[in-house]
Amino acid sequence: MSSVCVSPAALVFPASLCQVLAVDARYNAYRTPTFPQFRTQYIRRRSQLLRENAKCGFEPGLRRQYLRLRSQLLALRYGPLSEQSSFRASSVRSSRTTLDRMEDFEEDPRAQGARGHRRSVSRGSYQLQAQMNRAVYDERPPGSLVPTSVAEASRAMAGDTTLSENYAFAGMHHIFDQHVDSAVPRLQFANDDKRLLACCSLDGTLSIMTLSPPPPTVKVTLKGHAGPVTDFAWSLSNDIIVSTSKDGTLRIWNTEDGRCIREVADPEGSELLCCTFQPMNNNLTVVGNSKHHLQVVNISTGKKVKGGSSKLTGRVLSLSFDAPGKILWAGDDRGSIFSFIFDMATGKLTKAKRLVVNEGSPISSISARSWISREARDPSLLINACVNKLLLYRVVDNEGTLQLKRSFPIQHGSQPLHSIFCPLMSFRQGACVVTGSEDACVYFFDVERNTKAIVNKLQGHSGPVLDVSFNCDESLLASSDTTGMVIIWRREQK
Repeated sequence: MSSVCVSPAALVFPASLCQVLAVDARYNAYRTPTFPQFRTQYIRRRSQLLRENAKCGFEPGLRRQYLRLRSQLLALRYGPLSEQSSFRASSVRSSRTTLDRMEDFEEDPRAQGARGHRRSVSRGSYQLQAQMNRAVYDERPPGSLVPTSVAEASRAMAGDTTLSENYAFAGMHHIFDQHVDSAVPRLQFANDDKRLLACCSLDGTLSIMTLSPPPPTVKVTLKGHAGPVTDFAWSLSNDIIVSTSKDGTLRIWNTEDGRCIREVADPEGSELLCCTFQPMNNNLTVVGNSKHHLQVVNISTGKKVKGGSSKLTGRVLSLSFDAPGKILWAGDDRGSIFSFIFDMATGKLTKAKRLVVNEGSPISSISARSWISREARDPSLLINACVNKLLLYRVVDNEGTLQLKRSFPIQHGSQPLHSIFCPLMSFRQGACVVTGSEDACVYFFDVERNTKAIVNKLQGHSGPVLDVSFNCDESLLASSDTTGMVIIWRREQK
């Protein structure tokens, strides 16, 4: 069953209640990934309560209704799982709820052996996935779904609506202008959060904003950097933010009171341009600098990790891990993307592959996704490069080798633009990506539509749009520009 141990005595109650406990056990691996002892306590307590409630003698129909509602609520929170996914789940999980960060296993009729014996297919094997994808796409008619039960469940959850309906953002919910006259290069909603948003500015500060209860306000301003802030990242639990600056320091902040916990200076005294947390170990942060170096830093000690450094061909501008944290991609200002194998035990980086997107065109943004959607299970990378296109690459093997899949026209010649995968696309019909553009617009693209791929376009900024971010349920979209304006867009209500 689950990795959680439950005594046999705890299972002595009616079959319908066993089903309730089974549903909870399936999702238990996704609860509080940093506190596994809580998961054990939780499932034991659930077992105890169910046994106590069984004595009340609820009618079977009511139990079935409860089971159905419980399953739906858990699916909305953690994503629809296959029947055996939780039984083989790892005990170490990310708490983020988007499907690209879940490492459960799926069963597909096409993965069965000649005699019908089922074989589990791990998402971790990019090479095997790519082969399966090609086989499935070759056999299915154009526009049809991958024929899995989970794909059908995903489509049902979205109500069979179109991408245009799903991403009908129109009205402005709020505008923040505390960084006016200084560009806001990065902004990001907190993990699994609908109301907390942070951004960094070239004025040397960061802001944490809260969108509810109304009115939206700036909760705290993070002050301390002596130069423009270039990048930042939320920790998994949202209690810490790390930031990089052209002042040559990495800073660790307490998000509750804005206090700087630690300052880590770059040994070379170079400008720090980007950073990202290791997704399975938030004690480690990867930092890129202007002297072409990549470095893994232990934020608890402020020291570099031995073997966790490498050199690129240019200034390191962008970083992204795959969901399990085993592959790191880094982009530089000379048009190259490098992939690195990350040793989970030691933090060591091993250079694997290099792709030159376009010689001399800076790679300003990299975003990784394990599954494009339930209908298109391709591990993918979304790239912003200064080639007037948004690029979508397929990850074809376990060394991070990339193959161009699609490109979408945008205005991008010099600014550090960023783009994102829609976080809940796995629950939608189709797949969508969003990007900023130098024409002051925000674009939504359907990655599976061959013609007229733009499904929405937001206008309201007065300068190039540098970054975009969804909150966890996609009810709000934030965008920032070179003038320092941050716009919060709300989904159109129907």
